[in-house]
Amino acid sequence: MVNIYKLGVINLLEKINSAKDVKILTIKEKKTLADEIRKYIIKIVSENGGHLASNLGVVELTIALHSIFNVPEDKIIWDVGHQSYVHKIITGRREELKNIRKLNGIAGFPKTKEAQEDCFNTGHSSTSISVALGMARARDIKEEKNSVIAVIGDGALTGGMALEALNDAGYSKTDVIVILNDNEMSISKNIGGLNLFLSKLRTKKLYTKSNISGKKLVGKIPLVGNLIVKMVQKTKRSIKQLIIPKMFFEDIGFRYLGPVDGHDIEKLESLLKISKQLDGPVLIHVLTKKGKGYKIAEENPDKFHAISPFNIETGEPKKEKSTDYSKVFGNKLIQLAQKNKKIVAITASMKDGTGLSEFQKKFPKRFFDIGIAEQHAITMAAGMAKEGIIPFVPLYSSFYQRAYDQVIHDIAIRRNTCNNVCR
Repeated sequence: MVNIYKLGVINLLEKINSAKDVKILTIKEKKTLADEIRKYIIKIVSENGGHLASNLGVVELTIALHSIFNVPEDKIIWDVGHQSYVHKIITGRREELKNIRKLNGIAGFPKTKEAQEDCFNTGHSSTSISVALGMARARDIKEEKNSVIAVIGDGALTGGMALEALNDAGYSKTDVIVILNDNEMSISKNIGGLNLFLSKLRTKKLYTKSNISGKKLVGKIPLVGNLIVKMVQKTKRSIKQLIIPKMFFEDIGFRYLGPVDGHDIEKLESLLKISKQLDGPVLIHVLTKKGKGYKIAEENPDKFHAISPFNIETGEPKKEKSTDYSKVFGNKLIQLAQKNKKIVAITASMKDGTGLSEFQKKFPKRFFDIGIAEQHAITMAAGMAKEGIIPFVPLYSSFYQRAYDQVIHDIAIRRNTCNNVCR
């Protein structure tokens, strides 16, 4: 692997002032641009702090999107918008990115007031498909012809709103493109049934390669080779079902494309071109690596999801982090749990950020990571509390917004029967 954090001279990137400049590049030049963008982002985040691993993972995808689609006429909605640094660089905000996380500096998320290429303000998770479907339906009412693309991570797909939108979009027959950025991560490692389902879908690529190779090999057998191939093809459906699960996305109305290597610009562009020609909802399954190109971030994607200024050579923070609220909370909860076996901890894919990593190690059977699903976390905790368990559900305030209804309906109103309410 190239030691990308030994930063060299950046030449091509300095010539990119809009998405139009990307469109005229060759594939070879786009690969060079991807390397330069990674170096640029690593340098800036190492000095200012910011979201690193998620942005390094979507460099080629973002370049491919801007090569095929015409923003701002075409709309790209970035779910959990902290992955939009590359998009901002390509759309004329390269120099402004240097002021990220500074007073009056550029936003770390898409902002419609900042640039017309940012078509919707996005921050937290699981909203992009709903937005995209709304924009696509508005386009159809106005009889316009632009494309609408939602870029959503596999972690965000565990959010109920994303599934509601998939259900509606699949049934609607509306022309909308959903790009599933599958890096097997949200902030922490993904868990749950949908993650298992996507793991099985990832085997499709292996199956396809094996199928083609086997057909060529058998077909070369003199006299009987082609006959054997035909016999095997008759049982293809049965064999396929043993290896590949039934396509959930196709079953609900989407045209499924992929999986495709999310770091291969040429292959990405090919699938994106195909998606533009298809009628109805399309889902492109893109496999990426969080932290791609910076080995330390690749090996510690959760740590480098969002980070303070750090030393590029070592990955260590430039300023030693003092004990914070989450750490104090986590340690105290362990002390309480050692004394009371009814205490459990629930996280919505945020065990590190909410101080629960050590709790999970000490009490694995009393720790529950339910994915990016705060509503479910709160109501599940209410059910536990009703049965005498003492659940703790630490949430970031910005994510807590998603669970207001559950707090009111399933906890506050039931206070007379839910005295052990989640803390």
